[in-house]
Amino acid sequence: MRIGLLGGSFNPPHEGHALVTRLALTRLRLDRVWWLVTPGNPLKSKAELAALQARVAAARELAAGPRVAVTDMEAQIGARYTYDTLAWLARRAPDVRFVWIMGADNLRQFHLWRHWRAIADLVPIVVVDRPGSTLRAMSSRAAVALAPWRVGEGEAARFADLDPPALIFLHGPRSNLSSTLLRGGWPMRFGPQSGSPA
Repeated sequence: MRIGLLGGSFNPPHEGHALVTRLALTRLRLDRVWWLVTPGNPLKSKAELAALQARVAAARELAAGPRVAVTDMEAQIGARYTYDTLAWLARRAPDVRFVWIMGADNLRQFHLWRHWRAIADLVPIVVVDRPGSTLRAMSSRAAVALAPWRVGEGEAARFADLDPPALIFLHGPRSNLSSTLLRGGWPMRFGPQSGSPA
């Protein structure tokens, strides 16, 4: 089983998330993609963060199809950091080939994530091109450090079977949408993070 993991706040979820998911499913020949809706990103303010269940519900409305699952498992297992989530999955599903999916904008700040090198040792990392992030992402601290393990796009079909560390940069249809741009009054409609959906 090959499963792609797309983590994030999904505040709100949008077509860009769906576009990345379709690209990963097709190019990497994944069986499933799980959207891991985080209780809160340690690198971002929670001031505009909608309630977790509201974000999960909105993501489930968008992520139609049997091959995409939306989960709040990080809240359920008490994981605050991506490394903790991946280590938990590795212990409980050692036969599953997980890959971590991130946008190029996230690669630019990946070196700020807790245990980022250990994350790269746990799962292959798929970076999907994002408008305005290509050059800066590929010259980022993490990208330079992981460059010896970068494979070309021609290896995408077998990428999930590679042992980590492994890095691939995928190009495809891109979306200019971002949760920040779309947010507006979105959290206000659903209540604050600590509350429940309205």
